[in-house]
Amino acid sequence: MNTLIRREPVSFPTFDRLFGQLLGDPFFAEMRPAVAAIEEGTLPIDLSEDEKSIFVRASLPGFKKDEIEVEVHDGVVSIKAARSEEKETTDEKFYRRERRFGSVSRRVALPTVVDEQKVAAELKDGVLTLTLPKTKPDSPRKININ
Repeated sequence: MNTLIRREPVSFPTFDRLFGQLLGDPFFAEMRPAVAAIEEGTLPIDLSEDEKSIFVRASLPGFKKDEIEVEVHDGVVSIKAARSEEKETTDEKFYRRERRFGSVSRRVALPTVVDEQKVAAELKDGVLTLTLPKTKPDSPRKININ
């Protein structure tokens, strides 16, 4: 006679919660990667670099350039795209309308210092490409004492 025993996955909610709190403590902030420190939104992006620039590519199919906002400030790139519903006068009966309006956004920290005044943006074939030239971080200045 075979006996079937059902086993539930072992979970230690108290341990999981305490471990999460421990890693969230500011003491451990230096151990977390800086890029993961600021990650908001669901817009799919690619973040890459070469010797001279950082590249951010965001998938924005169907958006026009006047529907997209891009900001770069203190090493963080913010991309927001919003599209409102266009009024159409047709005799069609819609079963589903998912393409007419909506918004997406993404905010991500850059892995190195960039020249925020020389950022270039291009929207082509539904892909927004940002080219952010790298610059050297400000080095400490030695101050002479009188």
